[in-house]
Amino acid sequence: MASGSRWWVGLGRSGLEENGGVQGAAVAVAAFRAGALVGGRSPGFAARGAAAQPASLRGFSHYRLFPKALGQLISKYSVRELHLSLTQGFWRTRSWGQPYLQAPAGAELWVWFQDSVTDLDKAWKDLSNILSGIFCASLNFIDSTNTVTPTASFKPLGLANVTDHRFLRYAVLPREVVCTENLTPWKKLLPCSSKAGLAVLLKAERLFHSSYHSQAVHIRPICRDASCLTVSWELRQTLTVVFDSFASGHGKKDWSLFKIFSRTLTEACPLASQSKVYVDISSRGQEKELLEVSPAPLSVHEASVQGERRTYAVYDLLNPLLFNSSRSLNVQLKWKRPQDGLDLPAPVLHAQRYVSGYGLQTGEISTLIYNTHPYRAFPVLLLETVPWYLRLYIHTLTIITKGKENKPSYIHYQPAQDRRRPHLLEMLIQLPANSVTKITIQFERALLKWTEYTPDPNHGFYVSSSVLSSLVPSVIAMKDEEEELSPLFASLFPSSDGSSYFVRLYTEPLLVNLPTPDFSMPYNVICLTCTVVAVCYGSFYNLLTRTFQVEEPNRGGLAKRLANIIRKIRGVPPL
Repeated sequence: MASGSRWWVGLGRSGLEENGGVQGAAVAVAAFRAGALVGGRSPGFAARGAAAQPASLRGFSHYRLFPKALGQLISKYSVRELHLSLTQGFWRTRSWGQPYLQAPAGAELWVWFQDSVTDLDKAWKDLSNILSGIFCASLNFIDSTNTVTPTASFKPLGLANVTDHRFLRYAVLPREVVCTENLTPWKKLLPCSSKAGLAVLLKAERLFHSSYHSQAVHIRPICRDASCLTVSWELRQTLTVVFDSFASGHGKKDWSLFKIFSRTLTEACPLASQSKVYVDISSRGQEKELLEVSPAPLSVHEASVQGERRTYAVYDLLNPLLFNSSRSLNVQLKWKRPQDGLDLPAPVLHAQRYVSGYGLQTGEISTLIYNTHPYRAFPVLLLETVPWYLRLYIHTLTIITKGKENKPSYIHYQPAQDRRRPHLLEMLIQLPANSVTKITIQFERALLKWTEYTPDPNHGFYVSSSVLSSLVPSVIAMKDEEEELSPLFASLFPSSDGSSYFVRLYTEPLLVNLPTPDFSMPYNVICLTCTVVAVCYGSFYNLLTRTFQVEEPNRGGLAKRLANIIRKIRGVPPL
């Protein structure tokens, strides 16, 4: 199926808490920004928001826009940055294009603590348990067996001078299932919840009837001005959904907000200082003449996003002219004639991962990393987290590029300990231009205790996704844009210069079968034993409790005597 038949959706909000100046004077500023992105060729929708109110890195002065539950959590456990994502499905990069903010399948949590925390492991465990209750997720299953401390892959995204990776904790639960009970508390963190603004489109039965769903929360400290005299907390909520508009549209690629969400936009959130909908109308060649967007946008914005020049039709919900002709906004996109084969160009960086081998003793993990840039080479940082019950043979690690060995310039390996910690492998690999790099490593499967198996052991055991981080060369010259004008989805990983942009990708999670005992044998033994005990004990108990009585023979009544007299006359023996 062509990539143009796919829908991607993202929704987010940022909350800021600030404390002003070197002298500590509180600046009572509150703001909330919201934005939405709707794809054109690949139909989609996205929304973002931002809010600001007084606070400092040590505490919060008030909670006008910032959720109190998260603010108290940050203050109590001295959190510097917190990033949580709950994802159902896998983002297909080669079919849907490069994601603005990808997340691995399941639940991902990584936290930077402040250097004042003494017992990091205890703070990490308590923090994950509280987040489990806030978002109704299984984050309480995060422990030392699935927690690692990366040295280079996850750097602070906000204002931070922390270089000591000891204050970082990272964990993934690849088997976590995302459902309505996770979406409801996420929506309640928004200033207007789902009562007004862009969040009214978040209808659970529509969102979860999709090919991909990911919701995330990002908290980080940022600068409020160019001189960075004011430091603020930013809360950014994102939601990304991919719909199959080709199937839902009965073979047509036309879409609208009402067709996708069964709802339309009627007003902006009253607390929002900015609320915009961006429709991606970027095109190649003659495609622009084939697209028709209605209603007509009030303005058009061009931005450099992930190394490409994008054109967006902008609908400002705070503009009173938008709702003059109609009380609601229902953005529609139509193709003037049917289009087939509008495939997206291959991303510059993408990867895939799989397990090979036979039997239940040994196997091999293979990762393929693609660099499709025609003439630029660039390094990529690979992070592998493997559970302890897959015993890696690190001496079998091979990296092959264009038939030659590719030696990593940096490698960090932390071996696993049985039932205590997983394997951690980080490598910095140089990717030549227009190349495919294959990374393989062999492993041996361990035999678990019978109490360590899951309720469905024959389904297999999940291995979390690999993480790829890189500065990808840009195809075009990227220029700095004003934060207020640029879409919010393009500001989490800003471009450091005009020649490259930061990309973080995740590969597929792996499903590995382990040696599994016959769990039906104990059931058969239990059934047989219970049957024998029931028969033997039942018979013995019956003999002990039954009362036996001797009955005298009955001589019979008048009818019997008359019958014997008749039988005697006839010569028949008596009864």
